[in-house]
Amino acid sequence: MNSLGGQHEEEPLHSGEVFHLWTYLFDTKACLVTMQVLINHCGDRDLKTYLEELLENGYTQEAEQTEALLKETGIRLPPAPPDRPNVEVQDIPAGGRFNDPEIATLVNKELMSGRMMCSYIMGVSNREDIRTMFEDFHSQKEENEVKLKQIMKEKGWIVHPPINIK
Repeated sequence: MNSLGGQHEEEPLHSGEVFHLWTYLFDTKACLVTMQVLINHCGDRDLKTYLEELLENGYTQEAEQTEALLKETGIRLPPAPPDRPNVEVQDIPAGGRFNDPEIATLVNKELMSGRMMCSYIMGVSNREDIRTMFEDFHSQKEENEVKLKQIMKEKGWIVHPPINIK
């Protein structure tokens, strides 16, 4: 069968698709745990609500969809780090705690790099279902990035570089 024709379920994954799907799931599972830690460190109510929604409606759904695709094609799943317990922010020593602007910046970087990876996977995939799935992930990350930037602007957490006026 032609690798670009027919139903996507009949098309085998090529080695690049397998590698990138597996790696994306591995990284997403690690990000889920990182988000749990950052939520524990978060003191700002708006940012914490945003992070909890991002965890549930973003990263968790992406992991589930990617995992389902790998299972469907018979690919062994990557290991997942253990979940982190919920901790009250006041129980974390001040010197060992991430500050809210640092958390927002870290999450923003994760969203930006995630969009780049989604674009790359869309580019190397032959299967339309994979391209469509990662196009959706890319769009969701972009929407979440816009929401985060709005929070960062409202809180005054965006640090602008010097303006070059001649």
